Amino acid sequence: MSYKAPVAQIDFILNHVVPFADLSRTGRFAEATADTASAILAEAGKLATNVLAPLNRRGDEHPAVLENGRVRSSPGYAEGFRAIAEGGWIGLAADPEHGGMGLPQALNMAVAEMMSGACLALQLNPLLTQGQIEALEHHAGDDLKALYLPKLISGEWSGTMNLTEPGAGSDVGALATKAEPQDDGTYRITGQKIFITWGDSDVTENVCHLVLARLPDAPRGTKGISLFMVPKFIPDDRGEPGVANSLKVVSLEEKLGIHGSPTCVMSFEGATGWLVGGPHKGMAAMFTMMNVARLGVGMQGVGVAEAALQQAVAYAADRNQMGPIIGHPDVRRMLATARAEVFAARAIALACATAIDLERATGDAVHAARAAFLTPIAKAYGTDVGCRVADMGVQIHGGMGYVEETGAAQYLRDVRITPIYEGTNGIQAMDLVGRKLSDGGDAALRLLDEIADGAKLAQAGHPQWANQLWQASETLREATHALLERDLPVRFAGAVPYLTAFARVLGGLYHLRAAQAGGESHAALARVFMARVLPRHASDLAEAVAGLDDLTGVSDAALAGDVAA
Repeated sequence: MSYKAPVAQIDFILNHVVPFADLSRTGRFAEATADTASAILAEAGKLATNVLAPLNRRGDEHPAVLENGRVRSSPGYAEGFRAIAEGGWIGLAADPEHGGMGLPQALNMAVAEMMSGACLALQLNPLLTQGQIEALEHHAGDDLKALYLPKLISGEWSGTMNLTEPGAGSDVGALATKAEPQDDGTYRITGQKIFITWGDSDVTENVCHLVLARLPDAPRGTKGISLFMVPKFIPDDRGEPGVANSLKVVSLEEKLGIHGSPTCVMSFEGATGWLVGGPHKGMAAMFTMMNVARLGVGMQGVGVAEAALQQAVAYAADRNQMGPIIGHPDVRRMLATARAEVFAARAIALACATAIDLERATGDAVHAARAAFLTPIAKAYGTDVGCRVADMGVQIHGGMGYVEETGAAQYLRDVRITPIYEGTNGIQAMDLVGRKLSDGGDAALRLLDEIADGAKLAQAGHPQWANQLWQASETLREATHALLERDLPVRFAGAVPYLTAFARVLGGLYHLRAAQAGGESHAALARVFMARVLPRHASDLAEAVAGLDDLTGVSDAALAGDVAA
């Protein structure tokens, strides 16, 4: 498998499709000029292409293993991680006070996409570490910040997120891990966590676990959850890894993909922990970490889609069946549609990251609402596109796609976890039509106004596409108003198709902007999106407003196939 980081494509979107240029006009991101961004992307692209991509296959064929209670990483992963850390990539968006670069999340997410496309299993480590840095920056006390942030930012230590338990998955409020206060101000953490990505490794000196647990007086549900820092090795007086904490890796999950990423069952056995944030405030702190991770996971989907598409194009150009199959109409359809969707998903994610940056730089509530609204769309659409394109890649390869030696199947196996990570895509969609529409639809309608305005601006150069996009935005506006009038359970029944429709209409806007700013290649890609992808929003919205009665009318027995004649 070969992979080339899509530096030019990302650079084009930042310069011509999303308002990245606005960042350099703020005080916080004054140094984030177009030239700076291009230089950073170029260096990250070299790292992804030349250092990380060769590790992807190795991790799949030689998974991480648990030996004598310690995780041994896949061949080359330690060196790959060191290259990431020594390049300063983990702290790209982190606070300079603790060693970070303080650059925009838009650049950080662009780098994350390239690293994910190169080697998703390894990139998961810095993604989670960056999420932990974000949580500590916002919620930890000064002592914890001073001790942990420099080590995490430098990559000397890595970070994890410990939410899920055997009896508490998406229902985080059902978790049972306990935290008992000690006389010295620490806490004894006892419980088991599952599905902990990079829960242990030999690529860093220490692994720092953020663990959700309950204090003795905690109320039930999510309101009674607190967050604790629980390191693998307790730092000594010099801030270096000291004695081993009372925790262990019970086992590693045998997964469908991302074999190089050790997914651990963790046991905390009276382990020493430190409170992060106030008592019973754990979910707020954890959501700070999760929101960064959600956008990052959306970028992972885009990254793997890009890698799978690159390989599919190369195979189609080389494979002869009455001529190279890249010229066959149906193969052409698959490849062109995939490329159009990858562009749309990438643009949506970078637009979301830019909104996050603008809110941080200005404090503007409109930017904050936009970022919050775009986050579930970027996560769900990016990962759905990742799965669709990786599946298409297998199809393009034909029978060889089903044979492991080509590597096409690995992309599909690896990316399949991303619609499940950090809140399933169904949960993202329910968040969109629930919490994100709780403002009466203001954020959604502002985005729809922007889409309609974009269509009007394109009227002179691309009237057919402009009219098509404007009509799509109006249909989406009507569906938004219809959902606002319904109770939440009825909204939830149409949440996923509504999110997908919103992504496709946004994708139309970004393709239209690209066609206006770019050459014939961007116009050709926009033509494909407008002809073959955008029209699907109509069927999505028909399902989104279909209601709940047809679903509840099917009995459990009928769902199981037990239907009487």
